Amino acid sequence: MPELPEVETSRRGIEPYVVDQAIAAVTIRERRLRWPVSLDIDERLPGATITSVDRRAKYLLINTTDGTAILHLGMSGSVFIVDRNTPAGVHDHVDIELESGHALRLRDPRRFGSLHWSDDVRNHWLLKHLGPEPLGDDFDGRYLWDRSRGRRVAVKQFIMNANIVVGVGNIYASESLFLAGINPKCAAGRIALPRYERLAEAIHEVLQRAIRAGGTTLRDYYGSGGESGWFQQELDVYGREDEPCHRCDRPLTAIVQGQRATYYCKRCQT
Repeated sequence: MPELPEVETSRRGIEPYVVDQAIAAVTIRERRLRWPVSLDIDERLPGATITSVDRRAKYLLINTTDGTAILHLGMSGSVFIVDRNTPAGVHDHVDIELESGHALRLRDPRRFGSLHWSDDVRNHWLLKHLGPEPLGDDFDGRYLWDRSRGRRVAVKQFIMNANIVVGVGNIYASESLFLAGINPKCAAGRIALPRYERLAEAIHEVLQRAIRAGGTTLRDYYGSGGESGWFQQELDVYGREDEPCHRCDRPLTAIVQGQRATYYCKRCQT
């Protein structure tokens, strides 16, 4: 599933091609995504100009002079730039065609993505209850400590809760907890403020590293299929069960939490 770094890399990849471009037409080949594609997309996008491309959590926000298209990539989706006359593949469900001759194409093989329209994006039902951005100024250790008081849930599940903080997916949660030296099974409410300060710094560092890794391989989204970045080659714990810890050489452990795999070092994470 595309996580925050992948979505941010996608945003940066398409932005130079679409900002300040007028939309000539919208082609919807398949409306049956996770939710039906908003009818407003057909009516409001043609004739509008794209003013910016933002990201909120894992959503791409295509802001125009007439409102905002909210795009989620789901489990397997990607966006990229093609020439408007490029034949569509079987999983290419939506084209936003630009006056420049390019098109922003949504590919979604599993159709778990979504495309919505909003006149008030901050209060859209998909976004209004989300927690802060982990790379923003309002996210830090004090915030995590305040929100964790009295909570018995494991800290890994706590930081993966999008109502607490957005974009800390399964891989990045495991990596951040390793960097901070925190056992993923610890109850969120039992962790002290200094350790949350380290965890917030670790989350920021891991996500920034992942974005940089994606950026090195996704410099150009023209004609791209949204290839994966290279952050998986830098992982300390995720997917490395029984392999030696990069710090102490002890074999890493894998458990299941909330139906998701968790990887950690029993010696380095306490």
